[in-house]
Amino acid sequence: MARIPYADPANPETRPLVERIIRERGSVLHLYAMLLHSGPVAEGWLRYLTAIRHECALPGLLRELVIMRIAHLNGAPYEAEQHAPIALKEGMSQAQIDALPEWRESDLFDATQQAVLAYCDSMTREIHVPDAIFSAVREALPPRELVELTATIGAYNMVSRFLEAMGVDARDPLPGTDHAGA
Repeated sequence: MARIPYADPANPETRPLVERIIRERGSVLHLYAMLLHSGPVAEGWLRYLTAIRHECALPGLLRELVIMRIAHLNGAPYEAEQHAPIALKEGMSQAQIDALPEWRESDLFDATQQAVLAYCDSMTREIHVPDAIFSAVREALPPRELVELTATIGAYNMVSRFLEAMGVDARDPLPGTDHAGA
């Protein structure tokens, strides 16, 4: 259950932003219903995450691989629930999703995916990435994709930390609805 009430998407001050969120995301997800308490934060968040998810050259499979791993590492079930269908659509198998908690013991990930996962783990857990881990991911990806991977890992650590600190839960009822929404 969320720690504070979700913002009302019918608020006239944020209505244009709500309309944009609906155009870009299909609906006002719980995350955005919480972010709408601050129009400037919600606006910046939407723009940044749109760039990460829809405007980068980083392959979608690698993007979703790290998002799912971050959700696991940070204990962020909302993030995992939201991204599992996207990960499958981007080419991850259910077996890979299931193996993420113990990916180092799995043979389901190729060398590039292993380098990306090691980089994700290091950025998420230790912040300071050892040279050997960075070198492996640098060999696997061109500079643009490496920058985008790094930004994606940073962004989704931000997302999961926000979700968990605020207690965002897809089962919570949203203002203006009689039921929970995803």
